[in-house]
Amino acid sequence: MWILGFLLLFLSVPGLQGQTAAPVTAENVQLPPPQPLPFNHKVHVSLGLECLSCHPIEGPGIKAGLPAETQCMLCHASIKKDSPAIQKLATHQSSGKPLPWTRIYTVPSYVWFSHQSHHQATGLDCELCHEKVAERDVLVKEKPTSMEFCMDCHAERVAPTGCDFCHGNAE
Repeated sequence: MWILGFLLLFLSVPGLQGQTAAPVTAENVQLPPPQPLPFNHKVHVSLGLECLSCHPIEGPGIKAGLPAETQCMLCHASIKKDSPAIQKLATHQSSGKPLPWTRIYTVPSYVWFSHQSHHQATGLDCELCHEKVAERDVLVKEKPTSMEFCMDCHAERVAPTGCDFCHGNAE
């Protein structure tokens, strides 16, 4: 009898019941993490820079790289050099300490993902996973890096979907 009483109490008290996640909308989209400097992809792409200009895929290609401060300073030594953000960039460049950028798109450590195999080997566009970066003033994570998203994409492209394909190579 006490079990029935507990269940009635559990079901009647707000907040004790399981809550389902609200659908993602413009009102509840996750804000991007704070970054060390403001960066506008739209402006840089409009000047002719391409993804791989700043985000090289090297070595095994597990992650796309982040631009080196020296690369940014090739232009910013004369462009917007009085801006506080560019002055901070110049300080990092001269100290040799890289800016502590926070990656927006990540996968768990138990998942093996290669930009090399997804972009360079198959020719998939960056926008497939990263959306319309070229149109963004500020980046947010617009597509998930969930297993469901990846499996759907692999199924659409008749790519391997066996567990070992993504989990067997994780470091």
